[in-house]
Amino acid sequence: MDINGAHGPGYALAADGLVACHECDALHRLHPLDDGQRAHCTRCASVLYRHCPASGLDTVIALALTAALLFVIANVFPFIALEIQGRGQSNLVVSGIIALFHAGQPGLAVLVAVTSVVFPGITIFGMLWVLVPARFGIRAPGAAAIFHLIRRLGPWTLLGVFMLSVIAAFVKLGDLATVIPGVSMFAFAGLMLICAAASARFDAALLWPPAGPRLPLPRPGATARELGLVRCHTCTVLVPHTASGCHRCGAALPPFRKTASVARTWALVTAAALLAIPANVYPVMSVIRFGRGEPSTIMSGVIQLLEGGFLGLAFIIFFASIVVPLLKIAALVYLLLSVQRRSKWRPQERLRLYRITEVVGAWSMVDIFLVGILSALVQLQALAAIEPGIGASFFGALVVVTMFAAQNFDPRLIWDHAKDTA
Repeated sequence: MDINGAHGPGYALAADGLVACHECDALHRLHPLDDGQRAHCTRCASVLYRHCPASGLDTVIALALTAALLFVIANVFPFIALEIQGRGQSNLVVSGIIALFHAGQPGLAVLVAVTSVVFPGITIFGMLWVLVPARFGIRAPGAAAIFHLIRRLGPWTLLGVFMLSVIAAFVKLGDLATVIPGVSMFAFAGLMLICAAASARFDAALLWPPAGPRLPLPRPGATARELGLVRCHTCTVLVPHTASGCHRCGAALPPFRKTASVARTWALVTAAALLAIPANVYPVMSVIRFGRGEPSTIMSGVIQLLEGGFLGLAFIIFFASIVVPLLKIAALVYLLLSVQRRSKWRPQERLRLYRITEVVGAWSMVDIFLVGILSALVQLQALAAIEPGIGASFFGALVVVTMFAAQNFDPRLIWDHAKDTA
């Protein structure tokens, strides 16, 4: 079917037109939904689109405004205070970033800064930039680009992981000094919850109601690629792949599949496997008390928690920092091999494996945040100090590379050779 010839690159969209699944590329026809309902792909069960109620825009704006207030409080007021033998030290959220720079770890400092401060800030104020004008029927300048940027930054906005690191810091410092939470910590905890609620409701349907080309399906389970259509990554509408850009939101169009997805993912997975060795062999930090101390690797830190009776936290750190990176590498290798072998075996289960791999990887950042928090907080000269080790740099690189590897893998490749499209 010649899409361009029949309809032109700017053909009219309809509320009962076609929509494509972003994870398997299967085409479906749009159907009206009630408030709060979501439509799922019949082939892979991914969410296709949702109905945003009339009050949905106001709700997200209210959440974003609350998050903006909490973001300012969390970054201005003291975060944690530490008291030991009559001497005390307090820090801000950014103190850990500064401490990592001073300790000769600029890469880690940048990583902690962007994932705990910069990206959350861009997300919150970007939401307000896009949604507040939309509330009055005005399209904000660069709305499509900012919306797409916010969605891309989602996996790298790690407020929940940061709070888990704070809990771990409380436990590690429990026998060293008295730890006092500051106003900023409570604001940060609230920010984590409010941002999660706002991000869950920040949907393309708030700005671009679900619509698509009114075209006949050649067969059940047909894909957008078969009709020469690509799904806009911003407003989700289907556009002919020959078009210069999305005619609804103006965004640039992606290719049918991520460019060189398999080759790029293999390169990143190989790099991650190599980084995993020094990340687990070299010390991630050194705890110095009264001038004496010894370096600590990830595994020795877990053992220390076990010896201190913190079984639950020891399991979390062990799973997030050791098990997850290794399983993520193994899962991506399996997915790559299955795609290259054009496997038709259980595509739904392989897609679920990919989703899990994509989600859990960020939680490995808990050790990196922990190093930053402790490096800033425990600097009491002759009494006590905590210094980051070279292993933290390798581990930070490992987490980043595995996250990029998962993002470069195209899950639609799993379905390209699957016969079962039901």
